[in-house]
This record gives sequence, C-alpha cells and structure tokens, in this order.
Amino acid sequence: MARILVVEDDDNQRLLYKMELSRDGYEVDVAADGQEAIDKVKTGTYDAVVMDLKMPRVHGLDAITEIAAIDKELPIIINTAYGGWQDDFKSWAALAYVLKSSDLSELRAQIRKAVEKRQKAN
Repeated sequence: MARILVVEDDDNQRLLYKMELSRDGYEVDVAADGQEAIDKVKTGTYDAVVMDLKMPRVHGLDAITEIAAIDKELPIIINTAYGGWQDDFKSWAALAYVLKSSDLSELRAQIRKAVEKRQKAN
C-alpha cells in the first residue's frame, strides 16, 4: 500500500484529504505545517507528499527544499489555493502543482502519477 504525507494547516482540509485518500487505498499520514512534514520525512518512508504552501512555522516552499535535500526522489505535489505561483513551481523540487478545489480528481490523478514514479524508482 502506498504511503502519502499530506501537509495542510487547515484542520478541515487535512481531515478531508485523509478520509478521501484513505478511501482510495492509500495509507495517509498528515502534518499541520512544513516543519512537521520535514520531521516526518526524516523518520518515515513515503511514496508521495501533498504540500500546501502558505503555512505557519515553515512555508511550503521552504519545506519542499528541505525535503528534497533529505530524499531527492520523493515526489512532491504542491496543492494550494494560490494560483499565482503556478508558473514558478518548476524552480522547486515539485512534480506537480494542483489548485485546491472541492473536486479532488486532479489531485488524485497527480497522486497516482507520483506513486507510480516513486514505485518505479524503487
């Protein structure tokens, strides 16, 4: 079973993602901010990370940089409400950029791609 880390500071969004992705058959771990995500990646094994950007303590882009230094092959999907950064995400170690939506189909598709990429690499 693929293991996903969802990094989201909004409690309701975090719970929604955990429930929905668990229904999709993933083992889902959650973090409420970038620092917690970094700590979890240091001690755990994941097939993909879903990362919000604007969060307390450590911003998502800073967390992505740290996570890429820990595991450069770990696929990271930026999932944010801020579309203005969409063109710049390639300068970071992110596989995809998904705008938050009540329709999770695009996020699910990107997670599937990320997991496939990770499993092929391993």
